[in-house]
Amino acid sequence: MKFFIDTANLDEIRAALDMGILDGVTTNPTLVARENREFEPLIREICELVPGPVSAEVTATDANGMVTQATELARIADNVVVKLPTIAEGLKALRRCRESGIAVNMTLVFQPVQALMVAKIGATFCSPFLGRLDDISQDGMAMLHDIRQIYDNYGFNTEILAASLRHPLHVAQAAMAGADIATIPFGVIQKLLNHPLTDIGLERFLTDWRKVSGKS
Repeated sequence: MKFFIDTANLDEIRAALDMGILDGVTTNPTLVARENREFEPLIREICELVPGPVSAEVTATDANGMVTQATELARIADNVVVKLPTIAEGLKALRRCRESGIAVNMTLVFQPVQALMVAKIGATFCSPFLGRLDDISQDGMAMLHDIRQIYDNYGFNTEILAASLRHPLHVAQAAMAGADIATIPFGVIQKLLNHPLTDIGLERFLTDWRKVSGKS
């Protein structure tokens, strides 16, 4: 499973890159707004840092506006992937973007049939929002399993990008469900290595080494 980071913060992206686990980046208007930076220069800088896909989202809600913005976004860098909302106008824009060779990440997917539709049109990525379903007492992971089965049934090339992951268990469950990609907030990435037995084991090793080496 590939790891993307869900952020527009350059320091967080650099930290994930230094760990050697980063395959791409997803952003959205909310994440970009937090950085208090001009949008296009920030996306360009992220694309220069990260060789993998960088998702940047349109803000238009009509197909013509989405396609216009998608074309502008795609010009920023070769690794830009345009995020479109999974609504009727978004499907129209997806078809036109794919005809123009623009890579598309269909976002805000909350049911398997939405994932089926975007795959039929040829989306590069499909982003089911798992944590947001959990927030309203629906089973996000069950949806992910269903999408995986549908895609496997029909041999779709669209990659499943598990989004809205809130904690390490979400990441593990997404991997077991067969998600192609997990996009993970930096705070959750930091928690992936956390385990009390790891900390205890390391401290014991170091304590024993100090005894052997005579170093206090």
